[in-house]
Amino acid sequence: MTQLEQYTNNRARMLIACPDRPGIVAAVSQFLYEHGANIIQSDQYTMDPEGGMFFIRFEFELNHMDKELPILQEDFTRVADRFDMKWHTFRASRKKRLAIFVSKEDHCLLELLWQWKAGDLDADIAMVISNHNDMRKVVESFGIPYHHVPVTPETKAEAEKKHLEIIGDKADLIVLARYMQIIPPKFIEHFPNRIINIHHSFLPAFIGGSPYAQAYKRGVKIIGATAHYVTEELDGGPIIEQDVQRVSHRDNVENLKRIGRTIERIVLARAVKWHIEDRVLVHQNKTVVFN
Repeated sequence: MTQLEQYTNNRARMLIACPDRPGIVAAVSQFLYEHGANIIQSDQYTMDPEGGMFFIRFEFELNHMDKELPILQEDFTRVADRFDMKWHTFRASRKKRLAIFVSKEDHCLLELLWQWKAGDLDADIAMVISNHNDMRKVVESFGIPYHHVPVTPETKAEAEKKHLEIIGDKADLIVLARYMQIIPPKFIEHFPNRIINIHHSFLPAFIGGSPYAQAYKRGVKIIGATAHYVTEELDGGPIIEQDVQRVSHRDNVENLKRIGRTIERIVLARAVKWHIEDRVLVHQNKTVVFN
């Protein structure tokens, strides 16, 4: 057993969202103690102590996880009902499976592959799906299955069906690593708050083609990127992570593109990492991220 496996084998995480009131932390902490769990990390946030929502993330160790965690989950319903909680538990050793969608730009895909290969992205990349064949050799060199599904205006419905058939039950998270197609509503319904997209932060100010050329003409002083969950509202889903970098009149369009690509790949990788480590809670159209 590797050191990482020893670290994760007896660890679990609990995410909770509920109306704020006194006694929540005490009740959960006491419950975990009574069930033999040792709290390793705890992060909490309240929107408003009087009438707002309360969010908390526990990471804990529990011996004999296979036997004890199901008992803990069943017994916790009594605490959850008392505080009107929405809650989930996750085993740290159960790696999330990723399906990565990509088109022709490789920078975001390569960042994910590099981090996964280095062990910094604790997930299993189940497959890469693309509407082009450009990335096939790169992806297959990592030993990852590559699926080419062409998409045209006439074949969108057929492509959506094919995507769902390929993914089946093999993926927990969909990552759009610069996939230049609009995701249809029926596909989104299959993965609520489990599709992460990356886009330049010029949206919606510079929509359409050539956003960096538009930004250059306007003389922008900051460029950036946004990673968010995908909803039916185009580029309007809950934001997970953002970053920016200052630029100046000395930066031409190519410089802006280069800087933008760097920010995009870093921001997307952060968002994916936080999701697979169960650090993100979604409330309405916002996120609470315990990073």
